[in-house]
Amino acid sequence: MYEGVVQDLIDELGRLPGVGPKSAQRIAFHLLSADAADVRRLAEVLTEVKSRVRFCEVCGNVSQEQLCRVCRDPRRDPSVICVVEESKDVVAIERTREFRGRYHVLGGAISPMEGVGPDDLRMRELLARLSSGEVTETIIATDPNLEGEATATYLARLLRPMGLKVTRLASGLPVGGDLEYADEVTLGRAFAGRRSLDG
Repeated sequence: MYEGVVQDLIDELGRLPGVGPKSAQRIAFHLLSADAADVRRLAEVLTEVKSRVRFCEVCGNVSQEQLCRVCRDPRRDPSVICVVEESKDVVAIERTREFRGRYHVLGGAISPMEGVGPDDLRMRELLARLSSGEVTETIIATDPNLEGEATATYLARLLRPMGLKVTRLASGLPVGGDLEYADEVTLGRAFAGRRSLDG
């Protein structure tokens, strides 16, 4: 549609997750009208991120060192591991300030439609960590969608014979939501995961 390098930029931006053709075009034209110093800084940060950021050798979280900030923290409880799909999930859980254990990032979820099976995820690394005997509980915190549920079911079957306590994050109604707008699955899970209000 556009000439040469402008179309190349739009095409490359359009390959990013969640960026459709219109968004890619909007971003491209924003970059074209932006100050050259701002664009240069963006290019430098992108290059630096690719050269300096790696994945933690223990948990698979993003890090600039061999071990991520959580794995380096001696105050974290090594007996509890929270299994998540992506590094962004670690950030979401850390924001709650409720979890004091360690993490294991799978690098995705089981998705037969996209050709992603257990061998494509960091399952072997998880099993190696759990075989040390230090871990007593594994919390499965995969997304509450079809792929996340398939991954959670697979993990539960894999881990239960190891004698570990295997738990799953509760799911149900969001705070501030209205019952009339909840779908049947969410409402059903809210009933199944209900808790007592006794002190």
